[in-house]
Amino acid sequence: MKKNRLASGSPIPVKRALNKLGHDIRDARRRRRIPVAILAQRASISRMTLRKVETGDPGVSLGTYATVLFVLGMIDRLVDLADPRNDAVGRELEEEHLPQRIRFSHRPRPIKTKQPSLE
Repeated sequence: MKKNRLASGSPIPVKRALNKLGHDIRDARRRRRIPVAILAQRASISRMTLRKVETGDPGVSLGTYATVLFVLGMIDRLVDLADPRNDAVGRELEEEHLPQRIRFSHRPRPIKTKQPSLE
């Protein structure tokens, strides 16, 4: 069998994450008692591609992983994956660049209030 060039170039944490994702997808399918052939048909992929998904193959497109998660009813987790609310590092970097002081570029105008009429 030909070795996947993407698998050899992926960092180890990426390989581990994909392996875990594939294993979790396989477990979810088995808990739902869905045969491989049925899940592959519902996701419009081949059984071989589903096998690659379940083994965490990095050569499988993200769209295929997303479709399989959708069929399993788990797509909502994918939506929140890179949500800015979950990005602690990004928020910290953003806070580092906040200005220390905020100055007006010109003198502020006094706020005019409307005087009640005497009618």
